[in-house]
Amino acid sequence: MAGSIIELQPGALREMHWHPNADEWQYYLSGTAEMTVFLAEATAVTESFNAGDVGYVPMGAGHYIKNTGTDVCRILIGFNNGHYEAIDLSEWLASNPDDVLATTFGLSADIIKKLPVKKLFIAPPTT
Repeated sequence: MAGSIIELQPGALREMHWHPNADEWQYYLSGTAEMTVFLAEATAVTESFNAGDVGYVPMGAGHYIKNTGTDVCRILIGFNNGHYEAIDLSEWLASNPDDVLATTFGLSADIIKKLPVKKLFIAPPTT
């Protein structure tokens, strides 16, 4: 097993990511949050969480967590594998050549220039 505690400031977002080697369990210690999990066949499930709630993400499912409250959201996270692995969307985008992104997603060069060029992990609140 592996675990961590993550703290999200109000409005902050643990960016879209997935774990290729483990399921994820979450115990919400404080604050409020929203999590969306992207599953097979274009299915997405969004749930709201408060302190004392438990969340779950199956291995390989893309997901993000956003602090929806006005206080810091603290989450105890556990994985059923002792080796932590995550693929963050920003890191994945930044690691691909522009022409691959343009061809794969049909994006213009102007849009591609707006994509992350490094790993974000936690995106700050937007104003």
